[in-house]
Amino acid sequence: MTPLHALISGGSSGIGLALARKLAASGHNISLIARREPLLEQAASEIARHFVRPDQRVVIRPADVADAKAAEAAVAAAIADLGPPDLVVTSAGIAIPGYFEEVPTAIYERTMAVNYFGTLSVLRAALPSMRARRHGRVVMISSGAALTGIFGYAAYGPSKFAVRGLAETLAAELKPDNIGVSIAYPPDTRTPQLEEEEKTKPEETKLITSVAATWSADAVADAILKGIERGAFAITPGATLMLMRFMPGLVIPALRWYCDRLVARVRRRRLRDGTKPLRAVFSALDTP
Repeated sequence: MTPLHALISGGSSGIGLALARKLAASGHNISLIARREPLLEQAASEIARHFVRPDQRVVIRPADVADAKAAEAAVAAAIADLGPPDLVVTSAGIAIPGYFEEVPTAIYERTMAVNYFGTLSVLRAALPSMRARRHGRVVMISSGAALTGIFGYAAYGPSKFAVRGLAETLAAELKPDNIGVSIAYPPDTRTPQLEEEEKTKPEETKLITSVAATWSADAVADAILKGIERGAFAITPGATLMLMRFMPGLVIPALRWYCDRLVARVRRRRLRDGTKPLRAVFSALDTP
């Protein structure tokens, strides 16, 4: 029997790569789409070490998912190589935090292009072959920042809210085609992307995000795979995110009250010390 095909965008690092390793270890063929070919080649070598069958394969397709034509061509090539995907995971994403008025318009546009339209383009290219077989599941990687607005994430948060809206819409549209839809809301996860965020993250945001534990990519991947196994729509690693998703009227107002207090604490200290907020330098749009 031919191995199942898992297609993963943003699979050269972070959560996407962790999922790819685990899916390879369960016997899947893997296709990866990401921007940088050297990172993809490294990821492919790492994934191949987890194969458990002699007929397993991993293929890589360099593409920027923000470029719709490039994303569609990459998905088409992956399908030509390994057949229609049984599982599609859209994990390509960027996050560039900063004070709302300081973040350049180009970063707002780029964030939406990668996080939302990149997800959209990959799914539009993959779904026809899945619908033809009436089989498969798509998993969109959103963020805990899609459950409530977070200080400093005016570019990132709305793009992940958009992914949430897309997932809820497709869950309804794809049900008659026997295609499952899941959306994952990861907490802060130790990845190269999180390291990049620290370069522009406001002091208030650092304080807010330091309250919650940072997860490993492997732990988040395990939670996502468990969610897939039980056919869950919303996958919320950890008790806090689960409560935010399923008891928002109770939990989110309390979190907002607490975060407002943290922001006020930073502002009072600045007034007392006579200091001003450190201004981030936005030198590049591309992130690892």
